[in-house]
Amino acid sequence: MRRRKGLFIVLEGPDKSGKSTQARRLVGALLSRGVKVLHTREPGGSGVAESIRKILLDPALNVSPIAELLLYEASRAQHTEQILLPALAEGRVVVCERYTLSTDVYQGLARGLGLKATSVLNKVATKGLAPDLTVVIDIPDREFKSRDRGRVLDRVERETDLFHRKVREGYRTLARKAPRTLLLDGTRTADALHEEILRKVLRLRA
Repeated sequence: MRRRKGLFIVLEGPDKSGKSTQARRLVGALLSRGVKVLHTREPGGSGVAESIRKILLDPALNVSPIAELLLYEASRAQHTEQILLPALAEGRVVVCERYTLSTDVYQGLARGLGLKATSVLNKVATKGLAPDLTVVIDIPDREFKSRDRGRVLDRVERETDLFHRKVREGYRTLARKAPRTLLLDGTRTADALHEEILRKVLRLRA
């Protein structure tokens, strides 16, 4: 992996946990301070990766767990090579919605493919690139359901209640063990979450 100069921040959490909102707010706060920022997401973030995203989230498709895992890793490999590594080499702060922890949780634990398989493939796809900080926003099941209203759900969001409970527990379990990971209560106000995330990021840049 090429030498990097930037800072890599990842926002994680179950679907509808508020990570996109917090990512946008973090990016805006950094830009207002004159920081060079790249806001991106997984799956997606580049032309090829965004095409794979459409397949992965299409509710009309029946994607097997192993095919799902390999598609996510293919998207990640392209995203890492084309977007993440160049931006970090330029010294940018990269704010990414989802990264390898999502694969460990959704495919490794919730799908039952195992953390051994996801760990190996994550390392290959990322060339060993790891976040400087991962922020996991935790929400209870009742919050997930209440935030469903009025939205068209994608293929993963339409999964069973049991699947979503496994996702939440997976995040809580892995976030407590993972290095450089901050687990936050997603039922707090958006302002409170933003302030805590921003403080942590600014300390890392100091």
